[in-house]
Amino acid sequence: MRLAFFSPLPPARSGIADYSEELLLHLRKLAEIDTFSEQPAVFDPAGYDTCVYQLGNNPFHTFAYEAAMQHPGIVVLHEANLHHLVADLTIKRGNWDAYLKEVEVDGGAEALAYAKRYVQPVRRGPDYDLPLLTSILRRSKAVIVHSETVAQVVRQRGFKGPIAKIPHGAWTVDTDGSPWRAKLGLAANVPLFGIFGFLKPYKRIAESLRAFRRVIAEHPEARLILVGEAHPELPLANLISSLGLGAHARHIDYAPIEDFNGYLAACNAILNLRYPTVGETSGTLLRSLGMGKPVLISEIGSFSEYPDDICLKVPVDASEEEHIYEYLKLLVERPEVGRALGLQARKWVERECNWPSVAQRYAEFAHAVANGTAQIVETPPAPVDVPAEYILSWTKEEDGSRGYAKTHQTRLKKTLDVTPPGGPGDRALEMGAYLQITPALRTKLGYGEVRGCYFGTLGKVDHRTVTSEDGETFDCDIDHFDAEQDPFPYEDNSFATVLCCELIEHLPTDPMHMMSELNRIIRPGGHLVITTPNVASLRALAGILQGYHPMLFPAYIKPNPGGDPDPRHAREYTPRELEALFQNSGFEVTLLETGPFLDEPTPDLRWVEHLLDTYILDPKHRGDGIYIVGRKTGPIRQRYPDWLYS
Repeated sequence: MRLAFFSPLPPARSGIADYSEELLLHLRKLAEIDTFSEQPAVFDPAGYDTCVYQLGNNPFHTFAYEAAMQHPGIVVLHEANLHHLVADLTIKRGNWDAYLKEVEVDGGAEALAYAKRYVQPVRRGPDYDLPLLTSILRRSKAVIVHSETVAQVVRQRGFKGPIAKIPHGAWTVDTDGSPWRAKLGLAANVPLFGIFGFLKPYKRIAESLRAFRRVIAEHPEARLILVGEAHPELPLANLISSLGLGAHARHIDYAPIEDFNGYLAACNAILNLRYPTVGETSGTLLRSLGMGKPVLISEIGSFSEYPDDICLKVPVDASEEEHIYEYLKLLVERPEVGRALGLQARKWVERECNWPSVAQRYAEFAHAVANGTAQIVETPPAPVDVPAEYILSWTKEEDGSRGYAKTHQTRLKKTLDVTPPGGPGDRALEMGAYLQITPALRTKLGYGEVRGCYFGTLGKVDHRTVTSEDGETFDCDIDHFDAEQDPFPYEDNSFATVLCCELIEHLPTDPMHMMSELNRIIRPGGHLVITTPNVASLRALAGILQGYHPMLFPAYIKPNPGGDPDPRHAREYTPRELEALFQNSGFEVTLLETGPFLDEPTPDLRWVEHLLDTYILDPKHRGDGIYIVGRKTGPIRQRYPDWLYS
């Protein structure tokens, strides 16, 4: 595969230039690439399978935008707004008519009237809140984004083509910050905070400085550095002086990458706040997390998508300054909290944002776009509400299925609630089918064909028929095989949805065999639904803290000479592990929730919630059962992930 890659590159003072330089190191191993960091005199797109355009909202990207408009390809949106870039291409070149045309295309007659009345007469930069994405999206074959926030904006702007959500790559730089502390004249034990990048007002710098002033009133040894160019609209020197921070806060202008990394490494924690936001992804944030630094981020837009256990999230409401103060104070007084956050952050970056993985996903998507096989994800249909009474109507008292279903009715209903509906031409498979929710896949969720499967001898097929209390009948075939060893008896890409409910925790040897086969039989864009007990639930934490086993079902099964024993739980999972399992297996997680598992009385676990709150540990996903849904985006990525296999 041959790619044309348009992007600013170092020494351009652009975070996307640094991003592209690192990405290309790994992408060149997977494709033949010609790079363009300025507008070529002559360019023939016929010599390439596709073109990739890195677009940011600043003048560094004018040439890439113009090329993308002339030669449609894959645009990479690092944020959901190109207003400043389009203004540079039009207003800054004296072409107000072109700017007004873009405003009208993007926002219609009302936006055009506003721009003519308020923007054009004063001959200044635009302040109208329009992303100006419509023109470039209309000309593009496909889009790459880093977050669901930006993906949603792209869809809202009317783009109907394929979108790939590929994480922003992250640097895991092992830099000794001691020499840079020495430059600052700081001892190793001095608490040092940092704000990095182009220093603009929306990075909440005034709010951070006010909060920091409160910290040094209690901890005068603390220091703050601000590294990067100051925006003309940010009177940084006056702010520092007026707040009386001259002895505690220091501005360091634009720093080359070696110094940038060095000052990052010297800090105990980083402030990476911003409001408002247009969905941008911060390269500085990823560098900080990759260095294992605790980071304060604003709880808004794409930043709210980061896991709660790798950063400290600051609300963008009236409590913002108070939260900044409390977090900084906490990190000064309890440095072990910062170290724990940083460790989690580094692990997350290494798992989710490593550059080889990012490059692989670029290559796979570019290949699919070039071949016309890239998936176009439509707006999912609304979930179907299946009453619990309907599920119970398919069970019987005499065979024990009614009692089981009553105990598990909340879980069974929740499973159907999260399962994407199907259509007459779609096939669904339920693994470990007991025919309790299986009928609803056809009668309520609309799948044209439903099959079940169960543990047994490969090749054996049972045909089952059940009748509900209301006289409704349902029949399907139940295939037998070993999910950890046998090839599944189905053709490639043959199912729209597979449900794997209360099964994965029973697998003792090779769960990735099952995941590999599921990837094979689920069609591109199809869905996998897994439900399983949560070994990181409040119940599990309470158990282990009181000296009990955390698993929901750790018991061995008594020998049963007269028949096959029920399988025991071999390994229970955490929500984060299942998220990693899906990603290793070629699935993008579209839903991850936890909730009740059994309809039985539960103990009061507020004391566990209090412990989580006290030690700033993630309170999310602490329900007894995990419900996770993924969409197939590509082949298996890692057959034997390190976190699961020794």
